[in-house]
Amino acid sequence: MVKVRSPASATVINAISMGKGSAFGIGLYITADVNILNEKTDEEITVVSKSLDSPDMDTSLMDLCVRMVYDELSRYDTFNLKNIVVSVETKSDIPPGSGLSSSSAASNSVVYATLLALLEEAGLTREDVDFSDEAIVNMAIDASLKVGVTATGAYDDASASFYGGWKITDNYNRKILKDYTVNYNKVLIYIPNKSLYTAQSDVKAMKTLAPLVEIAFENALNMNIEKALTLNGFLYCAALDINPKIAIDALKLGAKAAGLSGTGSAFTILLDDDSDVDMIKSALSDYPGKLIETSPDNEGSVVLR
Repeated sequence: MVKVRSPASATVINAISMGKGSAFGIGLYITADVNILNEKTDEEITVVSKSLDSPDMDTSLMDLCVRMVYDELSRYDTFNLKNIVVSVETKSDIPPGSGLSSSSAASNSVVYATLLALLEEAGLTREDVDFSDEAIVNMAIDASLKVGVTATGAYDDASASFYGGWKITDNYNRKILKDYTVNYNKVLIYIPNKSLYTAQSDVKAMKTLAPLVEIAFENALNMNIEKALTLNGFLYCAALDINPKIAIDALKLGAKAAGLSGTGSAFTILLDDDSDVDMIKSALSDYPGKLIETSPDNEGSVVLR
């Protein structure tokens, strides 16, 4: 069995409007357990997958991730696994449909864990096959695109989730333009009692923002995460008709940055050592929903066993 943990990510720049984006890893996680069962099947591979948190959840993304890894490894003569049954179980503390890239974290963790589990079962190592970290990220993105849980491929989210830290990316060409460490100690995530899925959002409205999002993006390139995150958040709130009042209140209370993550519904609030965390949490607790205190994740996806 192989267990891989991948973090969620919070948006600095939403890539939908101009194809360039930015995100950073946060301390909320999806863990994937992949095991090759001692069973045989008439098919080349059978995938048995489930979410331990949501047993009724659609597992098509998990299933596709496993099959894509298997198909890629099957190109090698040294990989001779046939008629196998692969079990995948995921456990998550990332709220789905919140704009915290739960699908990127899920696909990263499942692709990575499946790769290691299949190689181990076949008596191979990563040195025996051409399967780089970048190939893992790209396969996870391809799976998310095929299933339809992302509008742009979310290379910014996927990169932040796999590598950790703060990534600024060209999503269309799948390139990391800048790579920074997040130096803030605390991140507050506000999640209202409503989910908003990216694939269901008004893409046309968001694309009209491109000239203004470009300004936020330039701030990100210049390492000004506070202006970039906050401006991006207000712009996308306007396009999606989402009330930004909690971000305004957080800024008034001393937060360094506050803005919508993804297409919502979550808001990300950055705090530094001078921020009164307890006071801000107490003041924002009047909003209906959930307030999560966490921290940036600069480590990325890790193998737990």
